[in-house]
Amino acid sequence: MSLATAFHAAAGSGEQNPVLNISIFLSFVAVTMVIVIRASRNNKTAADFYAGGRSFSGRQNGLAIAGDYLSAASFLGICGAIAINGYDGFMYSIGFLVAWLVALLLVAELMRNTAKFTMADVLSFRLKQRPVRMAAALTTLAVSFFYLLAQMAGAGGLVSLLLGVSDKLGQSAVIAVVGVVMILYVLIGGMKGTTWVQIIKAVLLILGAFAMTIWVLVLHGFSFTAVLDAAVNNPENANGAAILAPGLQYGANPIDFVSLALALVLGTAGLPHVLMRFYTVPTAKEARRSVVWAIWLIGLFYLFTLVLGYGAGALVGPQTILEAPGGQNSAAPLLALELGGPLLLGFISAVAFATILAVVAGLTITASASFAHDVYNSVLKKGKASAKQEVRVAKITTLVIGALAIVGGIGVQGQNVAFLVALAFAVAASANLPTILFSLFWSKFTTRGAVWSMIGGLVSAVLLIALSPVVSGDPAAMLGDSVDFAIFPLKNPGIVSIPLGFFLGWLGSVTSGKQQESKKLAAEMEVRALTGYGAEPPVDH
Repeated sequence: MSLATAFHAAAGSGEQNPVLNISIFLSFVAVTMVIVIRASRNNKTAADFYAGGRSFSGRQNGLAIAGDYLSAASFLGICGAIAINGYDGFMYSIGFLVAWLVALLLVAELMRNTAKFTMADVLSFRLKQRPVRMAAALTTLAVSFFYLLAQMAGAGGLVSLLLGVSDKLGQSAVIAVVGVVMILYVLIGGMKGTTWVQIIKAVLLILGAFAMTIWVLVLHGFSFTAVLDAAVNNPENANGAAILAPGLQYGANPIDFVSLALALVLGTAGLPHVLMRFYTVPTAKEARRSVVWAIWLIGLFYLFTLVLGYGAGALVGPQTILEAPGGQNSAAPLLALELGGPLLLGFISAVAFATILAVVAGLTITASASFAHDVYNSVLKKGKASAKQEVRVAKITTLVIGALAIVGGIGVQGQNVAFLVALAFAVAASANLPTILFSLFWSKFTTRGAVWSMIGGLVSAVLLIALSPVVSGDPAAMLGDSVDFAIFPLKNPGIVSIPLGFFLGWLGSVTSGKQQESKKLAAEMEVRALTGYGAEPPVDH
């Protein structure tokens, strides 16, 4: 019996493995829910709900950032990409990791010093509140929703792979369960509870990947070269030594790879749920420390994926992986089954679902905070809403976003949802990052420039992806090849929409004429960003 057949039997027809997977997963949910309830006891103010009372250390926040950033796609997707495409698959890891240098050097400390709760706090510091906050809230909600939708849809896809539930009704039920648990995390625990869930998930994910990595190396005499040789010589590897060199996946269209790389490297520093984590620490120094911790943890994890990806190619085989339920995403679970049997597979199943829960919780609290703080309080109530009213609106928004995510996740089952993640990164890089950098480093940046940059970046990224081969004109497209309106040749719009976002920010500012913003506020923002003077003080409990 082949490994693919054995896996399908263990995950689908056998009772022991699905029961074991569900038991481990429910144990994780139960333990973390207790922690979330305990953390919620100190949630008394808006700073508690949105920023965890700014009480987390750099190390704790670094772990939480890693938990927020390392989604199921990072674990299952990258391992599978390396197992099938070798070197080119590892380029995803490189792009995701290098992106943190942008966050560390240009964004982390300055954001912590300038903002209060959301990205819009930075952008509207010296600009007109209403238009800038509305535009920032729109891009935040767009990025968060598409990222959230991809995670929820991923939960349904993982069901058939890990728990043996292959029918759409069963997958829909699991998507609903994930959504309900995520809503409870956010409603009960706020940012404190969500942060502790992310910390626990990061530890489990990194330890699980570490254990599997050591196991693979032990089987090959602690020689990574031996792992590579075994992957090259696997009878199922039709590409031979080509998996060790660039070009297997992106050689035909290197411009598409450059566009994707731009979106990944620049988009991370503009992801709202990542930026919001900088506000949970008491000082700018701790913000820097948290990013350094995150870089080390994420970097180690991506090194593990290199061993695991080639290890899966060596021990399982590319053809077996592609034929298994879940395709490329089955590489890590198949490797777990090969190494440790049903018990290790059960643990990896729980970690994969815990990963989805932690990421969607972080995305949900970011979106709800953006609407309540930027739209409800700052625009509709003109800053006069009480903290209690604002938090109540944030919780109502959490319910609405959670319900939309559940419905959306169920609606896109079986569809190609890669474009959703690409869209999230492309919008973040095209709309959010140019505006953030202009606001922090260019004193002549204006309200018109900010609005043009954010709206232009959002619209161009969405439009170009809608007209790309990701949506139509390709057998792997969202709509298949039965319809074809793909007039934009690239699968990621970054190489066009990111420069356009920067250009529109510049053009809007230089054409503002006499409507230049206050030089006094610009100078105050620069001093505060560089020194931390006047930043939100820490809240002690």
